[in-house]
Amino acid sequence: MRGNKTKTRVAIVTATVVIAVGALLTAATNDKRNFEIIKNLDIFYSVFREINSYYVDEPDPGKLIRTAIDEMLASLDPYTNYIPEEDMEDFRFMTTGEYGGVGAVISMSDSCYIMVRELYKDFPADRAGLIPGDYLVEVAGKDVKNYKVSAVSDLLRGEPGTDVKIKILRPETNQTLEMTAKRQKIQINPVSYYGMIDNEVGYITLSSFTQDCSKEVEKAFIDLRDNYGAKKMVIDLRGNPGGLMDEAIKMVNLFVPRGSTVMSTKGRVSIYGKKYLAPREPIDTIMPLAVLINRGSASASEIVAGALQDLDRAVILGRRSYGKGLVQGTREIEYKGALKLTTAKYYIPSGRCVQALDYSHRDTTGAVGYVPDSLISEFHTKGGRRVYDGGGVSPDVHIEGDTYSNISLALVSHDLIFRYAVKYRGKHAEVPDAVNFRLTDAEYDEFCQFVAGAKGFTYKTRSNEQLKKLVAAAKADSYYDDNQQLFDQLNTVLQPDLQKDLRTERRQIQELIEEEILVSYLYANGSTPYSFSHDQEIITAVETLRDDAKYNGLLDGTVPSHAGDKRKANQQN
Repeated sequence: MRGNKTKTRVAIVTATVVIAVGALLTAATNDKRNFEIIKNLDIFYSVFREINSYYVDEPDPGKLIRTAIDEMLASLDPYTNYIPEEDMEDFRFMTTGEYGGVGAVISMSDSCYIMVRELYKDFPADRAGLIPGDYLVEVAGKDVKNYKVSAVSDLLRGEPGTDVKIKILRPETNQTLEMTAKRQKIQINPVSYYGMIDNEVGYITLSSFTQDCSKEVEKAFIDLRDNYGAKKMVIDLRGNPGGLMDEAIKMVNLFVPRGSTVMSTKGRVSIYGKKYLAPREPIDTIMPLAVLINRGSASASEIVAGALQDLDRAVILGRRSYGKGLVQGTREIEYKGALKLTTAKYYIPSGRCVQALDYSHRDTTGAVGYVPDSLISEFHTKGGRRVYDGGGVSPDVHIEGDTYSNISLALVSHDLIFRYAVKYRGKHAEVPDAVNFRLTDAEYDEFCQFVAGAKGFTYKTRSNEQLKKLVAAAKADSYYDDNQQLFDQLNTVLQPDLQKDLRTERRQIQELIEEEILVSYLYANGSTPYSFSHDQEIITAVETLRDDAKYNGLLDGTVPSHAGDKRKANQQN
């Protein structure tokens, strides 16, 4: 009995010593870390002091410090950012979708003036009479010739209820018009469109995860189900860059039972490690869902798509998502600024993280790489289907997006399609409904003539670009000089033929024109019903929803899934 007590005392003493030594080591580690912080802050201050005192030109202290802060944060990851007081309004708009202004999208133009690109329906700029294509000549009494977009945007924004005077030049009629818009609180509905694709398939597109967006999705879903008879639903998250994590959790909860694990987070600090469960009763756990994603679907979009995939609640279609599995929190900084700081990684229900790039391990040049194949792990959905981590959410059904021809890309980048839409609107009071709108042959011929007369329009064919690479290789191999005549002949043959290419790529180009024209009349979402019969990803989603055997087979694993094939799922598409 005494021996046992002695052993116990020895064990207690030993444990106490171990704890004490551990505490001392921790304290020593902390002291060393604190010393490094103080040392480097002293070095930074000393360098700044010397620059400020003796540099050949008068330095701008604010600019120097801001550069130092930005470069420091850039060494961590792209999402950790300092937000000074003057940028806080833009930051709030990103999270709430709300600002004080006139409701217009503006951009650079081929003129010295900023151009109205797009209007929000029934907002001040629209009610005042602006239309896409108008040049902004004066804003709030200031001549804005050669102004930057950001400067004109600042003039248009202001306190709700205040007036802003705007003078515009309408190029199609060469009219100069003056108008007044009364600023108001502009809140952009993140559900940019919802409606019926056909008599049983509904469609909801969500552009961002701003405050209360899950409520807007809920209202749209219930309206389509209860009032329009939707029995199946397409939810479009393509190009949605994400936003508020809480809204993503609430959106998943609309379709999965209360108490379901939606996601979890893990960070260096324990308070950022948490499991998130669906907090309320859902609105529907039965209706077949198809979720569309692409490379522009990131962050909160990936939480929604990944969670619905892991819980076998929806079929995911499209292309692999962006791969942002990092969580940011906002911390207040002195002088009314803020620090948007990456605090954790998030994990969807199967346990996988969608983060694609490893910012903590950079090479000697400072570059980061994708998660290597050797580190990609297998996980399983609620029903046992194979899925993989390694970056992004891989769709169950992979759909190649449209590959645009060089001439199509050039027409868009040179603004010729937008400018033709402006010209078209100047000649036509209205267009038919979006579903049935088509350019006539004569109108497409008019567009071809419009492009032919455009100053400075050039483009390159893919053949011509490949020829340049071939010439470079031939020169490197010393074959070029002996065959220069042949290369010259080939170069002549492969020169772009504008009229031929406009005819060859007519289907693609005409669809781009028709969409742009519809937007100019029917606002940003005017072309959405038009896309139902042209967008291959929407078409495939509808086909999948209508094929019960395929839909259910993808969810239970009896039909092969793109996401369940490791080689395909993790291709950087």
